[in-house]
Amino acid sequence: MVTLSAWPWGNYGNLKYLLYAPLAAQVAYSLAYQEDYSRAFWCLNILIICGLKGLVHVFWSVYNNMLWVSRTLRINPKGVDFKQIDHEWDWDNYILLQAILATMICYMSPPLMMINSTIPLAIPLWNTKGLIVLLVLHVTFSEPLYYFLHRYVHRNNYLFTNYHSFHHSSPVPNPMTANNATLLESLLLCVVAGVPLIGSCLLGVGSVSLIYVYAIMFDFLRCLGHCNVEIFSHKLFETLPILRYLIYTPTYHSLHHQDMETNFCLFMPIFDVLGNTLNPNSWELQKKIRLAAGEKKRVPEFVFLAHGVDVMSVMHAPFVFRSFGSIPYTMRFFLLPMWPVTFMVMLGMWVRSKTFLFTFYALRNHLCQTWAVPRLGFHYFLPFAKQGINNHIEAEILRADKLGVKVISLAALNKNEALNGGGTLFVNKHPDLRVRVVHVNTLTAAVILNGVPKDVKEVFLIGATSKLGRAIALYLCRRGVRVLMLTLSVERFEKIQKEAPSEFQKYLVQVTKYNSAQHCKTWIVGKWLTPREQSWAPAGTHFHQFVVPPILKFRRNCTYDELAAMRLPKDVQGLGTCEYTMDRGVVHVCHAGGLVHMLEGWEHHEVGAIDVDRIDLVWEAAMRHGLSSVSSLTD
Repeated sequence: MVTLSAWPWGNYGNLKYLLYAPLAAQVAYSLAYQEDYSRAFWCLNILIICGLKGLVHVFWSVYNNMLWVSRTLRINPKGVDFKQIDHEWDWDNYILLQAILATMICYMSPPLMMINSTIPLAIPLWNTKGLIVLLVLHVTFSEPLYYFLHRYVHRNNYLFTNYHSFHHSSPVPNPMTANNATLLESLLLCVVAGVPLIGSCLLGVGSVSLIYVYAIMFDFLRCLGHCNVEIFSHKLFETLPILRYLIYTPTYHSLHHQDMETNFCLFMPIFDVLGNTLNPNSWELQKKIRLAAGEKKRVPEFVFLAHGVDVMSVMHAPFVFRSFGSIPYTMRFFLLPMWPVTFMVMLGMWVRSKTFLFTFYALRNHLCQTWAVPRLGFHYFLPFAKQGINNHIEAEILRADKLGVKVISLAALNKNEALNGGGTLFVNKHPDLRVRVVHVNTLTAAVILNGVPKDVKEVFLIGATSKLGRAIALYLCRRGVRVLMLTLSVERFEKIQKEAPSEFQKYLVQVTKYNSAQHCKTWIVGKWLTPREQSWAPAGTHFHQFVVPPILKFRRNCTYDELAAMRLPKDVQGLGTCEYTMDRGVVHVCHAGGLVHMLEGWEHHEVGAIDVDRIDLVWEAAMRHGLSSVSSLTD
């Protein structure tokens, strides 16, 4: 391994954060024994500064991923995929390194930090002279040092290949890219950022405020340069042209990531001008991006109209915590303190928010987007909220139609039969829609049916008279499978039975109690099951399901499918968000089916009852386009 390319705690995972423990221990010790206050003071400030630097990155990431705000000003239009997120997973190593180096300075050079064990604070809170000295040191030392080092590393093949190429391996710059680097690069960056602070302290003009401001602003400007969103107005630089040489822009630094032969500066482009490495397109491109913000953007061919599930899962969104959004959702108890804040935000969105762009990806040059209705699962079960939800859905269908979207697919509760008849309400109300509205229940049925082993001779069907239940029953009876249909309605059962060919009607059997299936090991569940109801299933039963939310896994001697899902084709690009509890690259069938509808170019709406004759056709189309079923047997 190349010297200083890897981090010493690289294999420790989250245990690396224990390296902050000695700092916290020093603070706790001083408070408990009332001694060594000065050292404890600096340990506490190091912890606070590191926390604030981390928040700077997080807040920039939040802004970067708020696509409904930043999409029109994005420099690189591509999405950040799972590979890049994993590559940048340890972006905060640089902050941890700074904490270690700052602690070493405090302990090894007490005069430098003016540490006195009897005086709680021997350095002032503010010193105006210190600000002047710091700015002078930054402009005369940090900026030129970084410029020459950066340019030299790019022009030295060995150094670039073994060290700096790691930073440039992120194809789409974003705030987490800013300080994602090798150990050697981070050490050099610590020198660049540290000299102005240390210098001002050595000259006796340092201050606590100066340390906070410079340390945080340094990372703030680094994130700004990598944020991939052009936040500066071109009019600012036209009014004050000198600013072009004093502060870089996200566009300016993005050009460096594109050609890597220009724009090497830290924050001040004047050094690229002096070094003859200024990209001539820097300001024209910045102006072009700003002017294009008001222009019509690329229209997605496919839209998945989703909704939230619960308050905790909201923090799984990529614009809250990108890292959590890139892995399947699980309950994280350390996020519970944020629940009240998230709940209040949810209430605010309930009152004011409109449907917004959540995520996007590309598939074979087709732009696919997920739009989120600002409602959580419980909203759909509130009678007084029904009309408001339908208004949201209708507004987005009409917006998609106006934009020229080809297909809009309704997520689980957005197509609820009791809410809008699986989308029938909107299609009947707006018969001239060009966008195709789909509930994708046909592919959902296909996924469930293809999960039933071919040698099964009997199934127990719960939710048998629903749209999906009806289609599953009619399909299976044609295969010669005996279907025990749980329903108390003789009328509804007989209606479905009469739809089956006469020679297969005998395979449809009405049952009214769960104990009728006590010898059947294949249950297809479209309705919530209590532990008592599940207890009727014999040992070894497998539960297939199409109920939202999914049933709980009470039986240890049985197996359960997750909700119907499919894996997207391998050539999908820019996908970096997991869909609720689904694995990476796996989406709910109501998402996958809309994608198939778009790829096939089908011109019909898919709402209302399921056409049983199309189940195999839709399944074959999904396979043909590279989607695959997901085997999710769980004990």
